[in-house]
Amino acid sequence: MNKEKDKEQSGVLKAWEATVRKTHAAKKRANSIFGTITMATAAEDDLENHHDKDNVSGEPYLVEKILPNGDYYTGQWYDNFPEGQGKYQWTDGCMYLGEWHKGKTTGKGRFSWPSGATYEGEFKSGYINGIGIYTGPSRDTYKGQWVMNFKHGHGMRFYPNGDWYDGEWCEGLQEGLGKYQWQSENHYIGEWKNGMICGNGTFVWGNGNKYDGQWDEGWPKGNGTFYWPDGSYYVGNWSKDPEEHSGTYYPSESSEPGTIDWDPQSVYTELANCKICPRENVSIMPSQKVLAWYTAKTDENPRRLSIDGRASLCMERPDKMHMWESDDDSNDYVEPKRELESEILCIQHQHDDTNPKFNAELPLKVPKIGKRPGETISKGHKNYELMLNLQLGIRHSVGRPAPATSLDLKAAAFDPKEKIWTRFPTEGSKYTPPHQCCEFKWKDYCPVVFRAMRKLFQVDPADYMISICGNGALRELSSPGKSGSFFYLTEDDRYMIKTMKKSEVKVFIRMLFAYYNHVRNFENTLVIKYYGLHCVKLTGPIQRKVRFIIMGNLLRSEYTIHRRFDLKGSSLGRITDKSESEIDNTTILKDLDLNFIFKLQKSWFDEFCWQIDRDCEFLEQERTMDYSLLVGIHFKEIGANGELIPCGSPSSSGNIENESTPPPETEEQIQDPKRSGVIKLGTNMPARVERTIRKPESVFHLVGEQTGECYEVIMYFGIIDILQDYDITKRLEHAYKSFQYDPTSISAVDPKQYSKRFRDFIFKVFCEDT
Repeated sequence: MNKEKDKEQSGVLKAWEATVRKTHAAKKRANSIFGTITMATAAEDDLENHHDKDNVSGEPYLVEKILPNGDYYTGQWYDNFPEGQGKYQWTDGCMYLGEWHKGKTTGKGRFSWPSGATYEGEFKSGYINGIGIYTGPSRDTYKGQWVMNFKHGHGMRFYPNGDWYDGEWCEGLQEGLGKYQWQSENHYIGEWKNGMICGNGTFVWGNGNKYDGQWDEGWPKGNGTFYWPDGSYYVGNWSKDPEEHSGTYYPSESSEPGTIDWDPQSVYTELANCKICPRENVSIMPSQKVLAWYTAKTDENPRRLSIDGRASLCMERPDKMHMWESDDDSNDYVEPKRELESEILCIQHQHDDTNPKFNAELPLKVPKIGKRPGETISKGHKNYELMLNLQLGIRHSVGRPAPATSLDLKAAAFDPKEKIWTRFPTEGSKYTPPHQCCEFKWKDYCPVVFRAMRKLFQVDPADYMISICGNGALRELSSPGKSGSFFYLTEDDRYMIKTMKKSEVKVFIRMLFAYYNHVRNFENTLVIKYYGLHCVKLTGPIQRKVRFIIMGNLLRSEYTIHRRFDLKGSSLGRITDKSESEIDNTTILKDLDLNFIFKLQKSWFDEFCWQIDRDCEFLEQERTMDYSLLVGIHFKEIGANGELIPCGSPSSSGNIENESTPPPETEEQIQDPKRSGVIKLGTNMPARVERTIRKPESVFHLVGEQTGECYEVIMYFGIIDILQDYDITKRLEHAYKSFQYDPTSISAVDPKQYSKRFRDFIFKVFCEDT
């Protein structure tokens, strides 16, 4: 035992001595890059910290450090972290030379392994990310795009045996269109999937023979044609099973008549010798290397730290460590790929004992208050004229004289052809006022229906126009949604305006009759309320159309909304990319961020369950999916230090720093639908939430473990994004992702399955308060 220990210590000592030799040899080269620098050992940390405090200029300065764990760093330094250019050398022989930001490899740099492998290119937060070149120990290379350590995008790979591939990649595997050239001069051009030839493509042999047709898992499968150089060809339905194979031979004019002595199955024998080179085996990636300034305190069970210093669950598991390993068995690609996706998710959602989401001993705090969302559209904004067009059109549509509106509408009112175009010339017309914008056209879709819906939702026309067309400008949210749509908020936060694709407009017009009947029959429906559907057509050289829909803002409240959740019941990608310190009260959190169970009083819970069932049945019948439940929470009791006060706590209802609680509602106020403070299903609802904790073994479970710790809240919730049809695009997305991930974890699923999964999840996170 002692011999083994001595041997291990001797190995470490030799490694360190080798590192020191390399370090001194590199000093001159480093100094040529960074200039003359001073030496500071890890024992002088206090002095360095003092230096940092004195460095009031905010400029990085040059250091050379032998770090506590034996690693070596030389380069620019600021605020206890590398900042700018620098070199880091690990005791195992790995080295990084390049740009740093806040202690992480970010920008352009070069990473080398002891094996002789190198990567030179772009990094982001410790990961190989961007454009770069990887050269393996066997001098094989990859030049192209990377995302989170994976070949992803377009790239060219040269293999050690002389083969090469030029085409598209996805998470480290060939995916999409690409060309593979064998050393034997055979080559394939066509479609790939999960690192295998799959789809339509052409294989050309060095002797001039060619197969053009369909492929599946690396073999001809389906319709295809085999060509000979003399012009003769064979057309067939191809299969490795001779009993399923059939086809016809067509001789060329120059070939001799007679029966060809050729077996189509020989093609499979020839292709068996054309193997695709396996992926390279990289034992550890730059993002997995431990940096000395992120080393955690001594622990009985030390965890491997990621580049940002937080313990990574994925990297604790031995089966995840060698994530690039592969062998010649082509059937092994499915599960590693799913594990790689989990690796990406873990990177974004790492277990951290300093995060109250994972540690029940830490108190929950109210998130910081973010600035008011959106940018005011004032003169000079790129969409200022579009906003004026919209306001002119709304004022015209709502203010236009019309007969008394009845809620009993004829079928003709829902006809897709029922729309009104209005021309808005600059000088004005008999029906439109003069304005300073360029001339535009305005379209109202099914105006009678939306006028009736505004009446049904008890929206006063004058208030509606003041909110959208008043003196206050609209606010454009800082970035478009995942769908590519832009969102605008009215000054009073009462209405939200969303730009729409033509396909979404068609879906809504198709389901408008069913939607109208649903919201009319179910007064407490949680489905988002729509008030108008319009289009602006800009004249002149641009000639573009902008379609948009006006809807209610579910989370408009006289209270501060402290937490916002967008819940679907799926797990793939359902997590925010922000750290805990970056999250504020405007951040939209997702399923895997949820750390509460919502508890409703019995009468409210019964009504909630009944209404969710009715709404999901409606959406299922209309063949829509991808909708979600938007939930807003206001915490009623907050301590002076910002900590949430649990129910029954001695400090409950004591020292509270919060908005004042309004006086009890009178009967008249409760029955007044125009008041924002009225209590109804999904609006201004008193409730409790129970804290949940995500354990390391259940970090990807949608519902965490209950703690029994509850908080008094006011809740707002409703179903949004109901206009995604399960069209061919979503069907293909489902089919494609099902090959890579658990089909139950992805968002794009059949409407019936989506509805069931959505309800099952919602009924787990909402429960009766007993």
